[in-house]
Amino acid sequence: MPIPRHHHSEFSDIARLVARKHQTAQRIAVCIPTLDEAETIGPIVSTLHRELLTAHPLIDELLVIDSGSSDATRTLAAQAGARVLLSSEIAPHLGTHRGKGENLWKALHATSCDLICYIDGDISQFHSGFVTGLIGPLLENPEIDYVKAYYERPLARDGSVIPTGGGRVSEILVRPLLSLFYPELSAIFQPLSGEYAARRTTLESLAFPVGYGVETAHLIDLLQSGNLPRLAQTDLEQRHHRNRSDAELGRMAFAILSVVLRRLERDGKLALHTHLPEIHRTWSFDGGTPSEIATALPEPERPPLRPTPP
Repeated sequence: MPIPRHHHSEFSDIARLVARKHQTAQRIAVCIPTLDEAETIGPIVSTLHRELLTAHPLIDELLVIDSGSSDATRTLAAQAGARVLLSSEIAPHLGTHRGKGENLWKALHATSCDLICYIDGDISQFHSGFVTGLIGPLLENPEIDYVKAYYERPLARDGSVIPTGGGRVSEILVRPLLSLFYPELSAIFQPLSGEYAARRTTLESLAFPVGYGVETAHLIDLLQSGNLPRLAQTDLEQRHHRNRSDAELGRMAFAILSVVLRRLERDGKLALHTHLPEIHRTWSFDGGTPSEIATALPEPERPPLRPTPP
């Protein structure tokens, strides 16, 4: 069965979405995980506050969950109208980790809303269709539980912008892995997209790796639980954001690969005969002299808040 696809413009009638929200008695939260996003967080929050809180009361809560930014991220987000929380201060009795997945999981403790939309905090040229395009299918189709964004990923290089070429980790690592081991997920256009919305009940049934592996883990776990037919995708056209360095992408790939390997073993697709290390090793060449860089990248997982019965 093909995965349903939408375009964000299908849900541009925000008044219709608000009416549907009231008809179904659902509350909606937008949660933005951040770490040093001072360049972009203000416009994102102000757009959502102006268009989806003030002009149209679609959103009930607008949250920024921060990992401890050293720049003005939290100040700018609060000034623009978000409720800003430090991830480490949410449910402190459960401990804390630094990472995107941790922020997303902690958001489930910070809001009780029925529908939750996650948006990355580094998007430039942001528009409210990033939210309405993801929330719309959930409001209008009770058989959809999880909506994933897709888009073109322009790549900034040498002062110019190439229309495509972004999403390098998706194309070089994640898509080959899914094609080999979980081919049913090959129809997901942007498996690592940080923009998605889901019903709270669905999110509470999922584990959350604390770092960059969270999006891939969600897709595999939805597939393995038989819930892939309840997933949809929405075309947001383009996503502009800062392009990460090769070193950052290497650390991201390490974390994602660790999460996928654990699931491959869990699902009986391969057997690991040694414990996966948590140290990512690479090299720098300063003046021609190689120097090893060893970075600890543990990727523990937060358990489902409400595990589904076996």
